[in-house]
Amino acid sequence: MAGILVAVFWAILVSFLAVVLVRLAQTLRATTALVADVTEQAVPLLADASATLRSAQTQLDKVDAIASDVQEVTSNASALSTTVASTFGGPLVKVAAFGYGVRQALGRRTAAEPEPDRRTSRRTVIVGRTVPSARDKKRNGRSSRGQKD
Repeated sequence: MAGILVAVFWAILVSFLAVVLVRLAQTLRATTALVADVTEQAVPLLADASATLRSAQTQLDKVDAIASDVQEVTSNASALSTTVASTFGGPLVKVAAFGYGVRQALGRRTAAEPEPDRRTSRRTVIVGRTVPSARDKKRNGRSSRGQKD
């Protein structure tokens, strides 16, 4: 009886292992097909990526050339600006100063009435309010608080 029991046990174990091996074989076939498909699609993608990188490198080389040209133009413009400023800047400032002086001289000469005396209109400001000057106090006869002295 013990021999029959062992034989049945081995038969069940072999059947179980056979099912597992069949399923494992199916999984390996599916995996092999998936890897083949990925390989077929990856090769063209890598070729396209390589072409795109070459194109990007070409464009970057062009941009680098443009940037160096812009830098050269900027330095030339700076040199030209400095030259123009040193050539025309001094004489233009002198002409403007001369014109201002002539206008001031003509303006003072043609003024009929003298300039108002600024000392009489001067006020002292203390903490946000205006206090009359000493001359105003004497004229009005009042102190800074508004009372008679």
